[in-house]
Amino acid sequence: MAVYTVHEPPPKAGATAVDPDRIAFVRDRFAWGAFLLTPLWLMAKRLWLALLGYLMLVAAAGGLLHLAGAGAPARAAVMVLISFLVGLEAATLQRWTLARRKWKQVGVVIADDLEEAERRFFAGWIERRKAPPEAEPAPLYSAPVINPLRSEPPRPGPPSHPVGLFPEPGGGR
Repeated sequence: MAVYTVHEPPPKAGATAVDPDRIAFVRDRFAWGAFLLTPLWLMAKRLWLALLGYLMLVAAAGGLLHLAGAGAPARAAVMVLISFLVGLEAATLQRWTLARRKWKQVGVVIADDLEEAERRFFAGWIERRKAPPEAEPAPLYSAPVINPLRSEPPRPGPPSHPVGLFPEPGGGR
């Protein structure tokens, strides 16, 4: 089962509802394309700030390793590790870019594939759109509200229950 986050774009000017075709699903997984072809993957996904950060990180790491006198195998290993990190965090980079573009996360769906995730999400989405706005579901758990400024401090005195083997001082054995 895969986990997908669902993102809704900001409404277009003059539109009252969001176009369902524009809703984005981001799968939370390791991205092999981001690992193997990092700059091309970042460009294909239009993650321009992430691409800029990647290029700056690669340049800085390459420069530091050159100054440190590291050999070609060490430099290659560091570049592979940076690409591996991008592959691990590919979904996070996509979500971050969507959030920067004012998209909001509206749900999380667990499904076998994208098609099933879309079916599950839109089935619930349609139901939520049909429900009247004042019909908000009750919370599953509501904790009691405690106002610490109004609570009374504990009063000293004998305990109301026995503690240990001898509940009263000087009691018999």
